[in-house]
Amino acid sequence: MTKSASRDGRDSNSGAAWTGTLNYNQIFDQAIDRLHSEGRYRVFIDILRNKGAFPNARCFAGHNGPKPITVWCSNDYLAMGQHPKVVAAMEEALHDVGAGSGGTRNIGGNTHYHIQLEQELADLHGKEAALLFTSGYVSNDATLSTLAKLLPDCIIFSDELNHASMIAGIRNSGCEKRVFRHNDVEHLEQLLAAENSETPKLIAFESVYSMDGDVAPIHAICDLAEKYNALTYIDEVHAVGMYGDRGGGISERDNAAHRIDLIEGTLGKAFGVMGGYVAASKRVIDCIRSYAPGFIFTTSLSPVLVAGVLASVRHLKQSSVEREGQQAAAAMLREKLRAKGLPVMDSTTHIVPLMVGDPVRAKKISDILLAEYGVYVQPINFPTVPRGTERLRFTPGPAHSTAMMDELADALLEIWDRLDLELSEAA
Repeated sequence: MTKSASRDGRDSNSGAAWTGTLNYNQIFDQAIDRLHSEGRYRVFIDILRNKGAFPNARCFAGHNGPKPITVWCSNDYLAMGQHPKVVAAMEEALHDVGAGSGGTRNIGGNTHYHIQLEQELADLHGKEAALLFTSGYVSNDATLSTLAKLLPDCIIFSDELNHASMIAGIRNSGCEKRVFRHNDVEHLEQLLAAENSETPKLIAFESVYSMDGDVAPIHAICDLAEKYNALTYIDEVHAVGMYGDRGGGISERDNAAHRIDLIEGTLGKAFGVMGGYVAASKRVIDCIRSYAPGFIFTTSLSPVLVAGVLASVRHLKQSSVEREGQQAAAAMLREKLRAKGLPVMDSTTHIVPLMVGDPVRAKKISDILLAEYGVYVQPINFPTVPRGTERLRFTPGPAHSTAMMDELADALLEIWDRLDLELSEAA
């Protein structure tokens, strides 16, 4: 490449297209073209939620001014992002301490709000301590990679459907891994039994798997962990706030939290704000706090956000109204879709997935719902789910009314007929 050729493939002097062998723009264009050709190019909707009126929102993209829509795919499962206690706490913190945290936790970003929230989260899971991160992704990545590096020759046993953040953490640890078939405890035991009994082991799995809506056999996995002297790490991001008497997740609901060594969760789904965390013994938390780059070298959560989460966690520890309303809504929508003969996937949780099986059709259905019916649900495509299992993922909440569900079911049936898609034989 000559000195006058720039990295974007144009001559830096004349602006003419560069004719060398390496064209960076062409490489980037081809990468995006592949997504378009496979029907899985992602488009982000331009919306604003209406404060205090969720799931009502306003959509701006492709319209002359905002168009009212109903949101059906938010992970703010309990609408706590709109709760008066949460909003009031954030407003109070904003006027009390200002907007930003001021730095990393070890410099200027540690506030009384952070300390209080970590105490509340530790208490939520019956653990000695907890540690805040900027997101659930970072908490998984930082914790798993740090733990495995501290344990000499550690082997991580990972469920094949674990979230990308867990996979990233395991990869970044540099340790060996063994992938067991989804929720298959017999396969997990085969893998555990094949290793030296003195080798450090960590079993990493989720409680609720967010795309299928199924639940891990926690006690069976803990039995194997005890038998083979392995640590346990559970991702409860789609369960905290949602299950258990105080919102401690599936591990609380199933009376298994005391058997889990590390419980990871998010603050951006059922708790309605932003952030991630891990709860464990003081010793383990101190190690992560002291060694994890993802914690040490990043600006801490704004105290405004932490104050909002603190209000949300405290409220959901005391109130089951939101959880009960959400579970009732999920069950109702599931039955209404099945009654129409629509291909609802089996799920025992708050997630209601509708199988499509093709990325182009999934996007088409989503587009029609938004443009013609004012219904917003994103298509879920590869790599979030395996190819051929593309779907629409509905997350009905306590504020979704019966009338909204009827309208959604009717709209979906009309679109299914219009596109000549197959209905379920079980209907």
